Amino acid sequence: MTTHAPAAPPTAPTAPARSRTLALAVLCAGMLMIILDGSIVTVALPAIQDDLHFSPADLTWTVNAYLIAFGGLLLLAGRLGDLIGRKRVFVAGLALFTAASLLCALATGQGMLIAARFLQGIGGAMASSVSLGMIVTLFPEPRERGRAIGAFSFVGAAGASIGQVLGGVLTEALDWHWIFLINLPLGLTAALLAVRVLEADRGPGLRAGADALGAALITAALMLGIYTIVGAAGHGWASARTLGLGALSLALLACFLLRQARAAQPLLPLRMFRSRNVSGANLVQILTISGMFGFQIIVALYMQQVLRYGAAATGLAMLPAAVAIGAVSLLLSARLSARFGERGVLLAGLALLLAALGLLVRLPTDADYVVHLLPTMLLVSGGGLVLSTLAVLGMSGAGPQDAGTASGLFNTTQQVGGALGVAVLTTLAGGRTAALTAAGHPAAEALTAGFRLAFAVAAGLLAVALLLAAAVLRSPARS
Repeated sequence: MTTHAPAAPPTAPTAPARSRTLALAVLCAGMLMIILDGSIVTVALPAIQDDLHFSPADLTWTVNAYLIAFGGLLLLAGRLGDLIGRKRVFVAGLALFTAASLLCALATGQGMLIAARFLQGIGGAMASSVSLGMIVTLFPEPRERGRAIGAFSFVGAAGASIGQVLGGVLTEALDWHWIFLINLPLGLTAALLAVRVLEADRGPGLRAGADALGAALITAALMLGIYTIVGAAGHGWASARTLGLGALSLALLACFLLRQARAAQPLLPLRMFRSRNVSGANLVQILTISGMFGFQIIVALYMQQVLRYGAAATGLAMLPAAVAIGAVSLLLSARLSARFGERGVLLAGLALLLAALGLLVRLPTDADYVVHLLPTMLLVSGGGLVLSTLAVLGMSGAGPQDAGTASGLFNTTQQVGGALGVAVLTTLAGGRTAALTAAGHPAAEALTAGFRLAFAVAAGLLAVALLLAAAVLRSPARS
């Protein structure tokens, strides 16, 4: 396996503490906007459908177009950050995401909105792919790095919770266009501050590792794979379309891996996977995110379709989960990791998430929020332990020259896990509900049974993730 010459770290580890704190704040602000947008859109989908006259099938493309671009380009964007400078890629991504948000807000037709969402996905991939890599190089000391990643995870949880609440409030009080307009002040401020605060980094340049063929193969494989996953719910997992496109996606991925094994300057150096933490953390993340992102969608559907909560009420009902995740990731995760190691903290977090989903397997049709749902929302705080420790473990085997690539890989498996979880769990829930409805069961009972099946499968994914983490992962050595 050939390797490329190490590039200088994009940000000097000896940067003053104040400047590093400001840089972390800018990176967190950019991530806040991107995650905020991801959750805010889901709440506004019914209003968008009514205004732009989307069919149910076409409406999914307002989400799918973003997911395909975002997930498909993360790895390529991360590698570009290593080669041409992560600051440059981050600022360009924020600028594109902000401009695309304005196009979304101005959209008067279905095609314009879907195209603008695709552009948003490209910008989001560029900004997100290099963020973790920049944090790793900004904070080389393990304890400081743990606190920084904890803050980054806290912002992710905060963005998700704010988006759910704000999406309902803006849509009901004003209209759906405002869910995109809110990105403009956030994006412009973050981009301007990034130019001033983030230190300029100079990668070795495109000639040092511009694997054009590898880039085309992995981008096509990821985009086609995510396209297949998000379309499986409507076409069926055993349909000729799903199986054919899935096989083509796997074939492209195999060609990419073969290319990486032979390329002089690979886009994704396969040596990274020799680290059991890099390989294991990404596998554990796919399973964990599949279960938890699917849970987030399914529990929201349960509250709206069975308990008849409105959009804003649903967001408020899920707020304790996001607050708990954020508080744990910000206040406890780094301290616990310093004392017990990332592996031990990760296992504890996964156990809490497994318990949270286990409580929902017997959810009734007339659930009381305090009795049946609030305990789960609080136990989901385990996500605050999981998100930050997985990030530390997933980045622990990457050197400065590969930090952007490792960050892009970590974000890619996160997106693939999210798309896979939603597609699988909603398909299983829908199939169970349809079968019970056809057998004459009341609608609420059939819906609840379908959701319970989805929660049980999600719990199974968490159980596998827990076993895999215990068997494979090891806490990185501390200096």
